Amino acid sequence: MPHDRRVPIGEVADLIRIGEALPFRVLDDQERLLLNEGQVIASERQMEALKERGAWVERALVVERRKHLSGAPGAGHEGASRVVTLFDRWERQIWELDALLRRTLKGPGGVAADWAAEVDAVCALVERDTDVALFMAVRQDDRRFALYPQAHALHATVLTLVAARQCGWDAARQHSVAGAALSMNVAMVDLQATMAEQDDPPTQKQLSVIRAHPDAGVRLMQAAGIGDSVWLQAIVEHHERTDGSGYPRGAVQVCDEARLLRMADVYMAKITPRTNRPPLPPLTASRQLFQQEGKSPLAMAMIKAIGVHPPGALVTLKSGEVAVVKRRGTGPAPRVCTLSDARGQPSVKSRELDTAEAAFAIAGPLADASAYTRVPGERVYGLLLA
Repeated sequence: MPHDRRVPIGEVADLIRIGEALPFRVLDDQERLLLNEGQVIASERQMEALKERGAWVERALVVERRKHLSGAPGAGHEGASRVVTLFDRWERQIWELDALLRRTLKGPGGVAADWAAEVDAVCALVERDTDVALFMAVRQDDRRFALYPQAHALHATVLTLVAARQCGWDAARQHSVAGAALSMNVAMVDLQATMAEQDDPPTQKQLSVIRAHPDAGVRLMQAAGIGDSVWLQAIVEHHERTDGSGYPRGAVQVCDEARLLRMADVYMAKITPRTNRPPLPPLTASRQLFQQEGKSPLAMAMIKAIGVHPPGALVTLKSGEVAVVKRRGTGPAPRVCTLSDARGQPSVKSRELDTAEAAFAIAGPLADASAYTRVPGERVYGLLLA
């Protein structure tokens, strides 16, 4: 889009209110979606992060909005405000992480306390409602590739935390591995965003950055003031494999924190949509994890913790209905929220069902999810206040 059709977000501050629905979409300097119309800018810090990214809105929409407001006094506020939900908190966390990653890349240091606060905030959100945390990780449907690195790190952290708790790790160890998960790709943030929508295989230059990012990430985190040896070791080893086939060193002795982190990293990459491929169903990703990790206790802990059909997974029921998993059950039968009628046709009405009941048992993962690319958390859980 020509630059003369762009209006920097700082020039439309009068049309935006913190915590209220946006009247237009917001894009980055590469025309990638950052925020959709109706989403919320949750804080002044997020607004500053958008300005730093070179965020802008389409001039035609700004002109239309100003014309509307000039002809209807007060129209800018009717129906705009809404309560802040738990889903808004997760959105805000993506932007908090984005700002922190960029401050870390700029240096020099002085952000160790901010990293500790970020880890604490994510741990608290997972503790607040683990099923919602998993839903946010699994049910990715907005295709904001500009924010892929931040969302991937946040979602991998969710998986890492629930698996670490399943393993019985203490709070300090959970904090260390969560910090590693959030910062594991700090040295390749921009490259990750590019590759999320890249059709071609990585170039040799990109491969060099990829192979160097564990060591580069440790250096950046040390410069930021992180001295936690468990955190740093997990970053440097999170692409190593015990058979020596990993990188950057081909190590065979790999700490459990790094192994758990790699499993979460790979699992999330498989179930996340990219420009050039659809996501794998979580069930398929779990099966591959089980096969590739040779029944390791860590892999079993992760699969058990998130569930074979985790919250956010789309499934078909014996009743013919399509549903999204809402809550993990005590066994293999979770609770679901229907998205279709018994003929499999999308429906605006939903009902919560227990798949332990024979009539509503899960028949399998949904083969074609194209009709269900948007499943708002509010439809499944209602308005969970922040």
